[in-house]
Amino acid sequence: CKTYDEESSPSGQIIWKVSTMVKFFKQGRVVIVLGGRMAGKKAVVCKTYDEGSKPRPFGHALVVGLEKSPLKVNKKMGKKKVEKRMQCKPFIKYVNYNHLMPTRYVVGGDVLDTKTLVPDDFQNPEKKKEAKKEIKKTFHEKFMTPPLDKNGKVAKDLVFFRKKLRF
Repeated sequence: CKTYDEESSPSGQIIWKVSTMVKFFKQGRVVIVLGGRMAGKKAVVCKTYDEGSKPRPFGHALVVGLEKSPLKVNKKMGKKKVEKRMQCKPFIKYVNYNHLMPTRYVVGGDVLDTKTLVPDDFQNPEKKKEAKKEIKKTFHEKFMTPPLDKNGKVAKDLVFFRKKLRF
């Protein structure tokens, strides 16, 4: 996206300067999907296509998110019940930038390795299913043993995935 800024020269002439907008949909950014079947669901941006592609001639991103988030657990619950409530259901989707809302959270590469996802694989349903299984395993592992931040506390970006949206 380009914008034109007005600038004046010492001679008094107006000079138009082209500036580009800041890209805030970067790899690892946690977003909320605003449109479609997954509206209101949280996701992580895996790959961005600012200029679009041949099948999708608009700015879009490949996102990986949670269709069904894990439920709350407490200390009284047994291992079996905790395991059952920690199940999650992921989704992989190409989404137009207009249907994404960025959050302040960024998931690091250690939490979700988005580089292993190859976008060409998602045309084939079997490969997409395999990728979903891999993502489900990764999310489940991270929810069971959440990563810690610099202070030794549980990372806020992954906790955000488990919270309900309040609005």
